[in-house]
Amino acid sequence: MAEVLAETAPVKKFDPEVFALNLARAMESSGQALAAYLKPRDNGEAKDKPPAEITEIVKTFSTVADYWMSDQTRATELQTKLGQAYLDLWGNSARRLIGEQVAPTIEPPPRDKRFSDPEWKSNQFFEFLLQAYLLTTQWAHELVTKAEGLDPHTRKKAEFYVQQITNALAPSNFVLTNPELLRTTLASNGDNLVRGMKMLAEDIEAGGGQLRIRQSDPANLAVGVNMATTPGKVIYQNEIMQLIQYTPTTENVLRTPLLIVPPWINKFYILDLKPEKSFVKWCVDQGLTVFVISWVNPDKSLAAKGFDDYMKQGPLTAMDIIEQVTGEMKVHTLGYCVGGTLLAATLAWLADKRRVRVTSATFLTTQVDFTHAGDLMVFVDEDQICALERDMKTTGVLEGARMAMAFNMLRSNDLIWSYVVSNYLKGQPPSAFDLLHWNSDATRMPAANHSYYLRNCYLDNRLSAGTMVLDNTLLDLSKVKVPVYNLATREDHIAPAESVLYGSQFFGGPVKYVLSGSGHIAGVVNPPAAGKYQYWTNDASKATSVVDWMKTAQEHKGSWWPDWREWLGTFDPEQVPARAVGTAAFPGIEDAPGSYVRVRA
Repeated sequence: MAEVLAETAPVKKFDPEVFALNLARAMESSGQALAAYLKPRDNGEAKDKPPAEITEIVKTFSTVADYWMSDQTRATELQTKLGQAYLDLWGNSARRLIGEQVAPTIEPPPRDKRFSDPEWKSNQFFEFLLQAYLLTTQWAHELVTKAEGLDPHTRKKAEFYVQQITNALAPSNFVLTNPELLRTTLASNGDNLVRGMKMLAEDIEAGGGQLRIRQSDPANLAVGVNMATTPGKVIYQNEIMQLIQYTPTTENVLRTPLLIVPPWINKFYILDLKPEKSFVKWCVDQGLTVFVISWVNPDKSLAAKGFDDYMKQGPLTAMDIIEQVTGEMKVHTLGYCVGGTLLAATLAWLADKRRVRVTSATFLTTQVDFTHAGDLMVFVDEDQICALERDMKTTGVLEGARMAMAFNMLRSNDLIWSYVVSNYLKGQPPSAFDLLHWNSDATRMPAANHSYYLRNCYLDNRLSAGTMVLDNTLLDLSKVKVPVYNLATREDHIAPAESVLYGSQFFGGPVKYVLSGSGHIAGVVNPPAAGKYQYWTNDASKATSVVDWMKTAQEHKGSWWPDWREWLGTFDPEQVPARAVGTAAFPGIEDAPGSYVRVRA
């Protein structure tokens, strides 16, 4: 029956008049997009100035160019190599045109989804275009990789910038050079461009004059309604954080409560997405009394709040409140990403003061040493930090959009250009996806705090060196004797597994290093019921590299969560009757997830 309907269904034909009308409508919407971009500038709310990144790109590429242009022979060889590659491609294309079977001059990587459409291979025009692009991209990368004498940081920046430029100029990003986009445009008489330009105008309007690419349909993805729905109460708040206590679901709980310190770069509900993905809910169901810090989305009034303020008004204050609510002086602690870095610094501060407040510490994709730091290092050097500090001096904060864009650029094909093509050229709005909705829910950062973090961690690597001073205290991680569960993820480009393993050696107590499959987010937010990925353990290994560590590691299917819960239960396993949320002294201020998390940047 379906086949009969398919045969009899009318085929939409190309209509030049409708196409012309839709092009006019698309142009009208693009004009609205331009008006949305210009509006804050016309009102004096924003001023256009060249981004500091442009200066870095020019400076970096000038260094690469100096190497090649300093030797005429070397420069000639470079140009000849590209010219010869083009001639080979032209020759192969000509032979194929007369019917010969010719192997491609160059092919995209098998996992490159940009060129999956069959016409990239079957249509000679698009195949030629693709191979010319790939040859040029390969040559551009060799400009960097074969430039001798570049210092490692300049080389890393140059590689990154070349990657961004070549990704942006891919033929898959333009209607006339992408066979799928061209077919879609002709088949719909340009209706896709009408929808796309309308979305573009809406996204620039939503971004206050800057393009805020929608990665997820916000429908049915509201914080406190469809996400972050684990029952609980905000039992305390100050100007930096709200402390949430969650309602128990078991008759008895572990005596020692759990304090979760999430990153302030993002919002805490990455650990409390939909119920079936919620780490927080899972912990509650496992018989833990769970407290979570929800950081404020700061404005200019909090510009002077520094790393020590976040420590004192964050985890240290939370520990005091938890003690008053539960009667327990000690807590299990868990820190995620930069929240883990703050937690590690807090543990070193407590150790120096000889204050016993912590039973165990869990770090999720956390760096305490930045020798092998991830791709974000491309944005960190003295010049770039100084430029950032000048901008933050004006605004008082680092705008969330800038940090979000930095993260997206690390995977620009997946997180930028795929959405540009799908949203604005195909005219297809994204589907609802809780993780990507969270990813676009950016937060601001106080100028003082962000500057301290970049300089002391990424730039000078002071925490592991024992030279970081916080609240007038010299921090020494070797004084941290509590047991540590140190989770890394295998494909992490922000906190590489190598960096997390290397950082394990600086703690003074026992460290269990665990490696999870997938990346910085999916490798952490991996509920057992999903049956996805795997994790590796190797308690006997003293290896200093992940490659060596993996040689004798044991692979376990599924989520690391149960392994962590079993590890947690080996410390102070005593149970007590489940605790009510809050006390008379700390009554519920509002329902979880609270109001701080709802403030959008």
